[in-house]
Amino acid sequence: MIDKYKEKGYRDARIVNDTLGFTKNKKELTLKINVEEGRKYYFGNIKFLGNTIYPDRGLQQMLGIKKGDIYNGVLLEKRIADKSKPDGDDITNLYQNNGYLFSTINAVEVKTANDTIDFEIRIVEGPLAYFNKITVVGNDRTNDKVIYRELRTKPGQKYSKEELVRTIREIGQLGFFDPEAIDPKFKNVDAAAGTVDIEYNLVEKGSSQIELQGGYGGGGFIGTLGLSFNNFSARNLFKKDAYKPLPMGDGQKVSLRLQGSSYFQTYSLSFSEPWFGGKKPIQFSSSLAFSKQYAAGGNFGGIDKSKNFNIFAISVGLAKRLTIPDDFFVLSHALSFQFYDLHNYNTGLFTFGNGASRNLAYTIGISRNNKGVNPIYPTYGSEFSITGKFTPPYSVFNKIDYTNLGLLEPYKLRNEGSTPILSQDQTEFILPGEYIDDNGNRALNFQSAAVDQGKVDQEKFNWLEYYKIKFKADWYTKIFDKLILRSLSEFGYLGSYNSARGLVPFERFFVGGDGLANFAQDGREVIQLRGYPNNSISSQDGGPIYNKFSLELRYPLTLKAAASIYMLTFVEGGAAYNNFKEYNPFVLKRSAGVGLRIFMPAFGLLGIDFGYGFDPLTGSTQPNGMETHFIIGQQF
Repeated sequence: MIDKYKEKGYRDARIVNDTLGFTKNKKELTLKINVEEGRKYYFGNIKFLGNTIYPDRGLQQMLGIKKGDIYNGVLLEKRIADKSKPDGDDITNLYQNNGYLFSTINAVEVKTANDTIDFEIRIVEGPLAYFNKITVVGNDRTNDKVIYRELRTKPGQKYSKEELVRTIREIGQLGFFDPEAIDPKFKNVDAAAGTVDIEYNLVEKGSSQIELQGGYGGGGFIGTLGLSFNNFSARNLFKKDAYKPLPMGDGQKVSLRLQGSSYFQTYSLSFSEPWFGGKKPIQFSSSLAFSKQYAAGGNFGGIDKSKNFNIFAISVGLAKRLTIPDDFFVLSHALSFQFYDLHNYNTGLFTFGNGASRNLAYTIGISRNNKGVNPIYPTYGSEFSITGKFTPPYSVFNKIDYTNLGLLEPYKLRNEGSTPILSQDQTEFILPGEYIDDNGNRALNFQSAAVDQGKVDQEKFNWLEYYKIKFKADWYTKIFDKLILRSLSEFGYLGSYNSARGLVPFERFFVGGDGLANFAQDGREVIQLRGYPNNSISSQDGGPIYNKFSLELRYPLTLKAAASIYMLTFVEGGAAYNNFKEYNPFVLKRSAGVGLRIFMPAFGLLGIDFGYGFDPLTGSTQPNGMETHFIIGQQF
C-alpha cells in the first residue's frame, strides 16, 4: 500500500494503525486500516555527483525523471538499481556492465521546499574490475568443454554483469542442469587489484528421455517407443569404459523413434552436434526416416497390404550463430529429400495409385531467441523466426505444357493452325485448337475422354514444385513474481511457382486439436488449436494458408530438477484457408481453457488441456464445446 502511495507522489504516506475484528454475526472478519496520506510531492532539481565516466546528460536520460514530475519513489529506486531485473536498464547496471563492479550509486534528498524535493545522485565509481579465475563445479557427467564454450565471462576480460547474466542463461538453455539452481559465486574479490573470481555452481539433471506409450485409434492399437539422448558423446562410441550405460557428456543429441500398428510403421533416427568442428557455435543436424502405410481392406477394420504407401526421408542442416545485429540471431540452412512410393494406393490428395513423387527442397531460416533462463518455463524474452522452404522451379526449364497436360497423349494430332481443316471422313470441319481422334475425325467430348487424371497427377507430382513461408513470434512477459504471460502469433503459406501446375498434395497445414503429428511424414504441418478436434479446422486434405494467435497465462507449482510443474489458462484463435481470396485474419475459430504441464527429465513434457471451442465446425451451427487434449513430448 505504501509503495502504491509513493508511486502517486505521497512520499510521507504511512499506516497509522490497523484493527482486526468480527462482524456482528461473528461469522466474518473485518480489517480496518487507518492511513495518513500526507501531501503530494514533485521532483525538483536532480544533480549527479562523482560521475566521470558518463556525462550528466546521459545519466539524466537513463534516469528518465524530469523536474516537475510527480514524485515516484518506487520508480526512482528502479532507475537507480532495479532489484527485480538482474539485467534491467538502470544506472547501476550501466556501470557494472562496463567493468565498474565496485561502484555504488545512491539517491539522497538534499532539500524539500513546500511540495518539491531536490535530489543528488551520489556516485562512487571505484576502480575497474576484471575477471580473474573462472571455474565450474557440479558437472558430474557433462564434460568441461561443453560448459566452458558457452561462458561469456573469460579470464582477463573486463567485468560485465550483463555477460554474467547471459552466461547463466546459456548454461540453463543447454538443458543438462537445473536452471533454477545455477549459482555464480563471487570469490576472491580484490578491489585493490581490481579482480574477481567466479565459480559457477551447477546441479546436473537427467537429460535423456524415454517415450513409451500405447493407445487405440483408427481401428487398431498404436504403440510408440522413443529414446532421446540429449547429452550424447559420439567420440566415445567405441570406448567400452564410456558406456554408463551410454557414452555421455559432449552435448550432442541422438533420437530414435519407433511407432507402429497393424496399418503403419515408422522409423526415424536423428543426430545433432551444437559445435560442429569444435571451434564455433555452428550446429550440424541430420535425420533419416522411413514410413510404410497400408490401406483399409474390404472388411470392417481390415488391412490390405497389397495397397501401401512408402516414404523415405533424409535431411542435413547447418545453423550458425550470428553476431549482427546481435548474437541472439541464428541463420540456418537445410537440404532435405523425400521419396514417396505408391503401390495401388489412392487417397483424396492425388489420383495416381501407382507411381512416385520426389521432394528435393532447400530451407533457409533466420531466428532470434533470447528466452531465459529455464527452457521449460521461460520468464522473459522472446523468440522470432521466419523460414522459407523452396524446391527448384522445374516447370521453368522442363518445357512441359501443364495447361494441356493429359490431353495430348491419347491423340496424335491437333489443329494447331488458324483455319478449319476437313475431317478424314469429310463430314465436318475440325476447328483450330480441337483434337483429332485416331481415325482422323474430330474427337467428341475430348476433354473428358482424353484426360487420365492419374497420369496427369503422376506427371505433375513426379518432382514436387512449391515454396513455403512461415513466420512465428513468441513473447514472454512477467506479470507478477513468476506469473508469466505468453503471447504467440503464427502464419504459414504454401505457394506454387506455376498456377497451371497447382499446389502439391504434400507440405500442407492441418489445423486443430492437440498438435501431435503422429505417424505422418508427408511434410505436413500439424498446428495445435485447442478446443477443437484434431485437423478439424482445415479441409480434409489440409490448407495452404493458416494463421493463429494465442495468449497463455502461466504459473509454476514447482520448478525443481526432479519435476517442473506449471498450470495455465489460455485464449486462442486460428483458421486455415484454401486461398488468399478466403483469407481473413479476423475471422477465426476461437477457444479458451485451462491446462497443466509436467516436465520430468526422464519422460519429457506431459500435459493435459481442457479447451472450449466457441465457434461451430463446418456443417454445424452449434459451438464445438469442450475438448480434452493430451500433450506428450512437446511444448506450447
